[in-house]
Amino acid sequence: MSMLFDSGDVFIIQGMTGNMGRHCLREMSACGTMVGAGVVPGKGGEWLDGKAIFDTVQRAVDATGATAALVCVPSYAAADAMIESINAGIKKLVCVTERLPLHDAMRVIHYARWNGVTLLGPSSAGIQIPGHISVGLIPRYVSTKGNIGIVSKSGTLLYDVAYTLTKLGLGQSALVNIGNDVMLGLGFVDILEMFENDPMTERVVLLGEIGGHEETRAAQYIHSEMTKPVVAFVTGLQLPQFKRIGHGGALIKTFDETAEAKTQALLNAGVRVARYVEQIPELLTHLD
Repeated sequence: MSMLFDSGDVFIIQGMTGNMGRHCLREMSACGTMVGAGVVPGKGGEWLDGKAIFDTVQRAVDATGATAALVCVPSYAAADAMIESINAGIKKLVCVTERLPLHDAMRVIHYARWNGVTLLGPSSAGIQIPGHISVGLIPRYVSTKGNIGIVSKSGTLLYDVAYTLTKLGLGQSALVNIGNDVMLGLGFVDILEMFENDPMTERVVLLGEIGGHEETRAAQYIHSEMTKPVVAFVTGLQLPQFKRIGHGGALIKTFDETAEAKTQALLNAGVRVARYVEQIPELLTHLD
């Protein structure tokens, strides 16, 4: 998955002095990710865990040569923070901030695409390539090196499945959380295409949920383009229609957005679909 992020990327953390920013800094540093500096307006000149803090992204980029940014600022300021990074020449963004106002998300996603910037999120727990890099909130203990790529809407479900596979000796090539808001940067199809072209990935796990059409688009891509086997799970099979399960995008508005419809679409595409999450390891080990 080096086409997304790799060990050569230097990160800045916007909002590094907040609780989430501090946590991400320590997790990322422990995994060997290169964090060059933090950006917190009004705190330029201060230091945190040996990392300099700058008032602006441009000053941080000029000082560190940063190529990527992790956004941990409050939702009301996240869009402006990402646009500031894009204007400073950052080409890779991960936004862990949740509950961005819809129009802010639309604005920044369009701006990122217009400027050729890769955006993971908003509301993404990040990405982890075991043994190489970790960006965001994914706990370092849940993964181990291997050849299974995992992509998920839910961060917590991603952690749970990765840790279960790790305990069974089934290592992963990469863990990617695309986020679960209504509007997203990279989607399932973008990550599946990367896994398809990644020589380190041999099998893929897709973890979906109710709401939106990401899983349906994924099923179409898998059917027409993918050669690598895919195991999937869609949470929410027992939920009634017109109920949301907490995530901004997890709202059933039409039958196509139900777990039942998405499960059937994936089955029609030739995907091995687990009816419950504990079935995933079994399906992975019996891919013929």
